[in-house]
Amino acid sequence: MTDEGLLSPVSASPSVAAVTGDRAVLAAILDVEAGWAAVLVAAGLAPEGTAAVVASAADPDRYDVADIAHRAQGGGNPVIPLLNDLRRHVAALDTAGLGAGKAVHTSLTSQDVLDTALMLVARKAVAALLTDLRGATNALAALAEHHAATLAVGRSLTQHSLPYTFGLRSAQWFQGLAAAGRQLAELDFPVQFGGAAGTLAAGTVLTQGTSHTPFSLADDLASQLGLAPTPAPWHTNRLAVTALGNALAATLDAAGKIATDVLFMSRPEVTEVAEPRAAGRGVSSAMPQKQNPVLSVLVRSAALQGPQLVAQLHLAAATFNDERPDAAWHLEWPALRGLLRLGLAAAGHLRELAEGLQVFPAALTRNLGLAGPLLLAEGVSAAVAPLLSERAGRSGKDQLQDVVDQTLAVPAEDQGVTYQRLLRTAVPQELLSDDRLADLLDPANYVGQAAEIARRILAAYPEFTHARHGSADPRQNGATHG
Repeated sequence: MTDEGLLSPVSASPSVAAVTGDRAVLAAILDVEAGWAAVLVAAGLAPEGTAAVVASAADPDRYDVADIAHRAQGGGNPVIPLLNDLRRHVAALDTAGLGAGKAVHTSLTSQDVLDTALMLVARKAVAALLTDLRGATNALAALAEHHAATLAVGRSLTQHSLPYTFGLRSAQWFQGLAAAGRQLAELDFPVQFGGAAGTLAAGTVLTQGTSHTPFSLADDLASQLGLAPTPAPWHTNRLAVTALGNALAATLDAAGKIATDVLFMSRPEVTEVAEPRAAGRGVSSAMPQKQNPVLSVLVRSAALQGPQLVAQLHLAAATFNDERPDAAWHLEWPALRGLLRLGLAAAGHLRELAEGLQVFPAALTRNLGLAGPLLLAEGVSAAVAPLLSERAGRSGKDQLQDVVDQTLAVPAEDQGVTYQRLLRTAVPQELLSDDRLADLLDPANYVGQAAEIARRILAAYPEFTHARHGSADPRQNGATHG
């Protein structure tokens, strides 16, 4: 029975399955075999016309994926039973007696084909992922610009820390995604060609007496398939796989950070943001009033699965014994595909979340005010402490700390008034006017370089902003602002 993702809702999507599912892997394996036949024919190493026969036989609709998967247990990988079927179809279609079977898999080994096929799958998945990721970063960049001056409260170790802006929060979300996206965009997807033990022995025999070498054939195959050429076989050096896994995990990390923040900020007692609504989404089986932030839940669930999968890739790479390992190669496959599925699915959900995120400035202002003027104690101390003379052996900074400590001793609802009164008493008016004190206690005057930090972040990743992808008007990117 096919796994439809019943217990994997984050990636249970036809679009994800189309790129990473069993049929996609099967099609990629067949593409490699057909591509290799075309290379051999072009090099004069297989009879003319046979590439077309192999290409026709490589139609995925001719093959039973479930049957191939079952038979793969006999040789430990799906290439072996698929080759049997491919050769049978080639023989049946070679009605002109061209000897098309000579163009099938000649001088290759199973790892050549499967590694190359997985690079094909990964290239397509990453391309689709980057499309959604750019949609998300465009929306986050628009939020950062629209809310550059929207005040919010910064939180440190779950507590209110300093005044902040929602624009900078959005820019920091953007930065994590854009940095991960840049890693993905810079990946190479190399062809694999090493032969039975990575020496290209069969390829050397194949090309003897010709103007070709195994290396030139490998380059031709890379060009045929749209993959990167490689100077040598990488069958036991798995950096291509772990680098891909690292970039996917970084994307999931950045997405998870955003989802975690949105989950907190969308709590009813916080209500700073809300996810975009859609029919049938966020519902409860028992409570009709609920609107669960399901997009963020799905994205965070993907992010929580990523570290284990990328660790599995590194474990496999570190134990790739001999010239072909006894189990580590097999360990790679589900982990790599799992990361591709999670990354692709999470990017799609995150794009919808970012493009439709509702922001509620009134709630941001309300929550900023909960700590009252105490939130400005750091800035007050920096500005006022130098004005105060030492008293009873206590510096100006110590005296202002006394004001804070006394304020914290009263009920929370009285702390704002108490802090201002004690501060006014501790600092003579001739040293600090009422107007200057009011300025120091205005959160808008203590956000540091928030706007410039956000601007610099967006400028650092022009390929992931609306400056090159979409409109400069945030409303045209689907972002909604309360």
